[in-house]
Amino acid sequence: MRAVEPTTDPARTDAFLGPTTGIEERAALALGRAIGALMAKQKPDPDGRTGPAPSHWCAELEGDSILSSEYLLMKVILEQESDAGDRPRLARIANHLRLTQRADGAWGQYPGSPPDLSACVKAYFALKLFADHPDAPHMRAARGLIRSLGGAEKCNTFSTVYLACLGQVGWDACPAIPPEIVLLPRWFPFHMGRVAAWTRTMILPLAVCSALRPVRRIPAELGIDELFVNPKARNALNQPFKAADPVCWANLFLACDRVLKFAQRRNLLPLRQRAIKEAERWIIARMDPATTEGLGAIFPPMVYAQIALKALGYDRSEPVRRKAEQDLDAFMLDEPNADPRLDHVRLQPCFSAVWDTGIALYTLTEAGLTAAGDERIARTCDWLLDRQIRMNGDWVRNLREGDQAIKLGHTGAAWAFEYRNDWYPDVDDTAMVAKALWRAGDRPGQTRNRDTAALAVKWILAMQNEDGGWAAFDRTKDRPWMEAIPFADHNAMQDPSCADITGRTVESLTTCGVPATSPAITNAVRFLVSHQQPEGCWWGRWGCNYLYGTWQALGGLGAAGVVSPSCSHGRGQAEGSSSSAAPPHPAATKALAWLRAVQNADGGFGESANSYLDRTLMGKGPSTASQTAWGLMSLLYLVPPSDAAVQRAIAWLCDHQLIADKRPYTPSRPARPDVVDAASRELALVDPVKDLAGAWNEHLFTGTGFPKVFYLRYHLYRHYFPVMALARYRNLAAKVPTRPAETAPAASDC
Repeated sequence: MRAVEPTTDPARTDAFLGPTTGIEERAALALGRAIGALMAKQKPDPDGRTGPAPSHWCAELEGDSILSSEYLLMKVILEQESDAGDRPRLARIANHLRLTQRADGAWGQYPGSPPDLSACVKAYFALKLFADHPDAPHMRAARGLIRSLGGAEKCNTFSTVYLACLGQVGWDACPAIPPEIVLLPRWFPFHMGRVAAWTRTMILPLAVCSALRPVRRIPAELGIDELFVNPKARNALNQPFKAADPVCWANLFLACDRVLKFAQRRNLLPLRQRAIKEAERWIIARMDPATTEGLGAIFPPMVYAQIALKALGYDRSEPVRRKAEQDLDAFMLDEPNADPRLDHVRLQPCFSAVWDTGIALYTLTEAGLTAAGDERIARTCDWLLDRQIRMNGDWVRNLREGDQAIKLGHTGAAWAFEYRNDWYPDVDDTAMVAKALWRAGDRPGQTRNRDTAALAVKWILAMQNEDGGWAAFDRTKDRPWMEAIPFADHNAMQDPSCADITGRTVESLTTCGVPATSPAITNAVRFLVSHQQPEGCWWGRWGCNYLYGTWQALGGLGAAGVVSPSCSHGRGQAEGSSSSAAPPHPAATKALAWLRAVQNADGGFGESANSYLDRTLMGKGPSTASQTAWGLMSLLYLVPPSDAAVQRAIAWLCDHQLIADKRPYTPSRPARPDVVDAASRELALVDPVKDLAGAWNEHLFTGTGFPKVFYLRYHLYRHYFPVMALARYRNLAAKVPTRPAETAPAASDC
């Protein structure tokens, strides 16, 4: 397929093609602009390992206010808040908390979320520690809201740990996390290999803290007594026994919590010191700078590790603590501004380098670019090959016995999400990179891109779960009882199979040559079909939410030949197709009906993360660029490009593409001047994002970290997914006769 060249003519870039212009011409122009904007965001490798030329993508990964508040609280716990070198920067991080506070005094997990009590308590406490007076209007508003939500005693586990470390609650208010878990054998019902990879890296440092119970006493006037509704609750776990169901997992674990705390008070834990030493060894091994950029390479364990190391007696000057501090501080984004209200420093939860690069590469191959024909694509492939993992981590012990001989870098290939996180490669990134490398092909005379993709297939197949699906980091199974453990309120104690990763993985495997008739694919198809919701959609684990899950699941079913862009009824059928075509798979029929039902009146698609809290909100929300692209690509798995729903989604992307660069703290200027984007106008006032003409603006969060707990705004989602959707539409429209939009079938005709 011929590649679309980026648009460079300023006159064409600024021209708006109105609704009377053919939709294919509008889409082609939008695609050319968008490719130019995406390529402009490619950057050189920060380590210079693949040369000085642009070779990869890594955009900002935005979380919520807890990143700023927890960093500030950590600094106080570590007694570093007054250091001359730290204080000015910490003050600017505090300013970010003020910027992100809502008018009602709340902090939330994403725009449009309910107030998050734990986030509010941590932000209030951090601001008070950094000199905000409790009688200031914004502090009074936050305090009133916190008390109305039940008070600081209702915070979640991971927030209560910060309060305990600063003497605001007793350690008995935190669930016991015994370091002895690191000693448990694999035959035991609970052991480290059965919890999610991210949970392993979080709970071991917290277990050290739970055992050593560090407390830094701060002046009483800096405390948060005023946030507690019931002061007596400050020394008790806020998870009561369930009287209505006395014989349940939650009550069993609460009883265990009491026993463990009693045993700790009476010094009845003979393995405690051995367990602490083994937990320390485990943590230090996974902080080796030769293998990772921080414990787990993500914010929470990197914070907990610093607190645990101090509790263990490590001095700040020791190399392991210095490196831990440097790795965490690398997540900072400096946003200077002459306006003191806007001048701030904010933090990311991690780097999304491999994820962004894999998707961007795949996107550009959809637009026709290859390693043989474009040196920029070849450099990107080189960068990804350089970033593949060449060691076996925790995951290997969960494989079938016959697969444990696999060795990354030799008989298998895998990638992590971040720049470096060798202990924890994941299936999702590996599947994306493998199919991108395969489609990019090789330079003339080379085969290493596809050879490496073939090695990735071997690792992916070894990671398939018994239920036919794939999880993110381990070969595992669903054990719902683990979610009842008291310290499991981050809602991600484990990492079971999910439809979105399974769908992407099926597409990757078939792209790389695995036949659709293979047992791995047929088992995965069975998993996908069985996990379709009654409404016709799929739940999304790693993106918001049912739109993301549906797009990924349909991609897998399409790659396996289960669904296809045809319809056997009336005008929804592509012109020239046979009227005797086989009826569509029931999963396709249900999915199509759901997609048509949730498409917004403006032609776009959108879904708030509130759908994780209330499933009646599935597929409902303001249209966004990334979610419109997901909805559009979902439709293209089921109907021809001439379908009215497809063309309405294409029109939305064309209308909302930026016609001029967007400056920070300003609304965007879309191609269609009469487009009204409330989020752009309202949220832009506190948003430092800069966007290029040819891209899209998106202020809402469409990424998921932990459902119901932590969400993300990937700053490239609004760029590469629309490019992918427009390119796919272009490719399909070139093969299927397309009728004008005004005579396309009605939404209810198929």
